[in-house]
Amino acid sequence: MKNPFIRGERTYLRALEAEDAAALARWFNDAEVIRATRAWRPMTTAAETEYLEKMGRSEKDLALGISLLDDRLIGATGLHQIDPRNRSAMFGIVIGEKDEWGHGYGTEVTRLVAAHGFATLNLHRIWLEVFADNLRGIRAYENAGFVREGVLRQSDWRDGRWHDTVLMSLLSDEWRARAAVPKRRRRPLR
Repeated sequence: MKNPFIRGERTYLRALEAEDAAALARWFNDAEVIRATRAWRPMTTAAETEYLEKMGRSEKDLALGISLLDDRLIGATGLHQIDPRNRSAMFGIVIGEKDEWGHGYGTEVTRLVAAHGFATLNLHRIWLEVFADNLRGIRAYENAGFVREGVLRQSDWRDGRWHDTVLMSLLSDEWRARAAVPKRRRRPLR
C-alpha cells in the first residue's frame, strides 16, 4: 500500500499527490463521471495540481485518494466545509474509474470516511447533497447509514433541464448505534 491513511477491507484512503492530478483531470473531463458532480467546465492537469495543493493546506478540507489494495487509484473522497464549532462537515466522493462502478467501493469508502469523521475528528453531523437521479449513490449513502432530510427542488441545471438534489445526513449517535450492531450478510439482488 502506498502511504495508507485509513484502511478498509477492499480499499484504502491516502493523501492525494501531485502525480494524481492527471487521473483526476481525466475523470473530471469524462461526461459520465461528472454527471453525478457539479463540475461544468473542462479541467486541466495544472488546475487539478493547484487544487490538490490548496486542499493540502486547507484547515476546512480533508481530501483523500481512494485506492484498491493493489495500489490503483480509483477515485477521490473527503470531508469539506469542516466546521469545528458546529462539529459538522460535508462529505463528497467520486469513483472516477468506471470499470470499478457497482462493486460496493463507494459504500465502503463512505463508511470509512464517516468513521474517521465521528471517531477521530469528533464530528456530530456529516451531510451531503446527491442528485435525485443518482440512485446508485443514494443507495450507497443509505447503506452507510445516511438518511434523507429533504429535497432541494430544481436546484441543478443539467442536460437541458432542471434536476432535484437530495439532502442527506448522518449523526454521530446514529453512526455509533450502527457501529455497535454486527453487520448482516446481504442477500444478493435478484
